[in-house]
Amino acid sequence: MTKEQLITENYAIYNSDCMEVIKELPENSVDLSIYSPPFASLYNYSSSERDFSNCESKEQFLQMYEFLIAEMARVTKSGRINAVHVTDVHTNTGRLWDFPGEVIRLHEKYGFEYHNRITIWKEPLKVRMRTMVQSLMHKFIVEDATRCFTAMPDYVLIFKKKGKNTKPVEHPNGLNDFPYFGENPFLEAHKETYGNYTDFRNKWIGFKGDQRENKLSHITWQRYASSVWDDIRIDNVLPFRDSKEEDDEKHVHPLQLDVIDRLVYLYSNENEVVLTPFMGVGSEVYSPVSMGRKAIGIELKDSYYKQAIQNVKLAENRFAKVTQKSIFDAN
Repeated sequence: MTKEQLITENYAIYNSDCMEVIKELPENSVDLSIYSPPFASLYNYSSSERDFSNCESKEQFLQMYEFLIAEMARVTKSGRINAVHVTDVHTNTGRLWDFPGEVIRLHEKYGFEYHNRITIWKEPLKVRMRTMVQSLMHKFIVEDATRCFTAMPDYVLIFKKKGKNTKPVEHPNGLNDFPYFGENPFLEAHKETYGNYTDFRNKWIGFKGDQRENKLSHITWQRYASSVWDDIRIDNVLPFRDSKEEDDEKHVHPLQLDVIDRLVYLYSNENEVVLTPFMGVGSEVYSPVSMGRKAIGIELKDSYYKQAIQNVKLAENRFAKVTQKSIFDAN
């Protein structure tokens, strides 16, 4: 049952169970999906029995998750992208569970092609401070290195629904429309050739000539096209601390906006619909709305939903005019 909802011309967000909302969405109505599933047994986000993170076993989690993927396949348009943020999961016994492998298997079962994998590098000290994982502490390399782990990377698994994409995702002006999403894209060689990045970018903004000559776009694409994104700003996230409750995991942290922004920009056109079934504090709604897309977000936890409302309104106030129309209304 949906407890609350907020529907505008540019987004629809629901305080509800994602399965209840998604089954009401029209078939072939979503252009892009981006989300982080509640990694089984890794974090507990709420006490609700409907919360995927409260499954008693991996098998129960995968059974629930399979129902969701089947619905995601139904609502996704042919040839379009489903981007899933995952990581390898440490079990209670200390062993690694190949969670990405399970996600791939289930998507392929329901008509998605495993299209690409992006690795998100994470700086070990920042991971240590964020997660409080003791196995990253220097003391363990001194005392017993067999107890140590490396700072595990995150992954974005890119799935493409089988069938023909009838509306290409085009970038006629290259990748010049928005600032670079991440650290400064200039490598040392670029600095030696072009000097200051800000001055260089200002020179090329608005370039609409032969895209073979669009140096700004070429440099940006070289970084985005890398299989390892090593320049994601780990702290570039939406406000979330006010949404945390006393019994929350201390290390819960939203997905970085740099990651979401790149995916939205690369894989969707303006005014297309982006879906996230696990909205959290609203990052995967805020980003597409701020870039002129439409968005649908679903969040089960009350405190996260309330924070998402505040966050998403920041995007709407910047880029869109609020009306009483629904995103499901005909144009």
